[in-house]
Amino acid sequence: MRVRLLVVLTVLALAGVAAFALPLLAATAQERTQRFVLSRTSDLDRLAALAVQATLTGDTGVLRDEVAAHHDVYDEGVLVTDGRGLPVVADGLNLEGAGVRDAVEAALRNQPTALPDVLTPGADEPLLLSRPVGTGTGIVGAVVIRALPGVAVADIATAWVRLGAGALALAALAVGLAFLLTGWITRPLARLDAGIRALAAGGAGAPVAARGGPPELRTLTTAFNRMAETITASAEQQRRLVADASHQMRNPLAALRLRLDVLQRHVAPEGQQTYAATATELERLEGLLGGILDLAAAESRSTDRTAGGERVGVADLAAVTAEQVAVWRPVAEAAGVELRLRTAPGPFPVDCPAGELAQMLDVVLDNAIRHTSPGVTVTVACRPGAVEIADDGPGLAPDELTMATERFWRAPHSTGVRGSGLGLAIAAQLAAGHGGAVRLTATAGGGLTVTIELPVIGEQA
Repeated sequence: MRVRLLVVLTVLALAGVAAFALPLLAATAQERTQRFVLSRTSDLDRLAALAVQATLTGDTGVLRDEVAAHHDVYDEGVLVTDGRGLPVVADGLNLEGAGVRDAVEAALRNQPTALPDVLTPGADEPLLLSRPVGTGTGIVGAVVIRALPGVAVADIATAWVRLGAGALALAALAVGLAFLLTGWITRPLARLDAGIRALAAGGAGAPVAARGGPPELRTLTTAFNRMAETITASAEQQRRLVADASHQMRNPLAALRLRLDVLQRHVAPEGQQTYAATATELERLEGLLGGILDLAAAESRSTDRTAGGERVGVADLAAVTAEQVAVWRPVAEAAGVELRLRTAPGPFPVDCPAGELAQMLDVVLDNAIRHTSPGVTVTVACRPGAVEIADDGPGLAPDELTMATERFWRAPHSTGVRGSGLGLAIAAQLAAGHGGAVRLTATAGGGLTVTIELPVIGEQA
């Protein structure tokens, strides 16, 4: 946005400067051209009047003096002819010059001479200006001046250079003001954008400074800060409520577990089946509460990480993955599942504490073992910044892949398998809190692949 706004303001500023400078340049050239033309036409009129007087008196002395004076002052040729087109007085110009005879004949026919509309730098070719001597049917001669516009053209060029320098200075000032105005508008927007991104990521952060910029932006920033405080407080209260409620329910559940264990030896044989079902539901409830507590803790850590922006731990992805695979291999063997590990030589440092990385791997490995049947192979592949857990089991339907990380969601074919539906949600929350992600895709040939991605630290071999 900053670039677009700067471009628009700069174009408008330059267009304004051009709209001011171009007419001024044209007006300057026209004014100097008019002065040049008026000077030469007045000289033609004066010489024509003197030629009439010389015709009447037969004395051309005054006319010769004026022609010589004009030639000395302007270095321009002058020719005065009689009614037959023959030279009477000449200085620096004769009938053999280019276009002179045509100019004399046109004047004797009382045709007006062509005058330049405007002179421009570089247009310094001589101009032939002519005027008849006498009026109407009493034309007794012609006056021709070979006018040199060089001085006028040089004056126009000098004026244009000065005006151009002024226009460039004004354009530079306009561009500088556009930079300042752009920064004045976009800096508050950038702060507001950073605050919105932090809030969207789940971080509270510091309030956005409501300074600088237009009043409307300051008002919007203040309103956003109030909204952010309300949302953050509400989310924090919700997390505390879930965590407190889950924690408070653990004590009654612990007491219930104790009483149920004591009750077991007093249950008659015909009640053992009901007792076993009750114990299973109690175990499921305990797992559910544990998952809720883990999810609340993961959300809290994610929020703190986003708000603080500081690194909270570094783990070797290759080493932690190898450790967790070793922990889960006996469980997999007991379930008839083959657990394989493929990893390149590490270390692969990632921006995540080792404990949270192990927790994410436990969730995914547990799901891969529990939700597959005997004979399935689970392959764990580790590379810089990511670890993939792929199985060749039943997998998930395409529409189920997007729902698998939602809270309490369980696949239809896993209704008979223990679980709370919170494992992948917890793993996804932990990964997102460190700038990573948990992605689910279908394994080529059938099955499910879960990829845990985390930010890489340092250069990798």
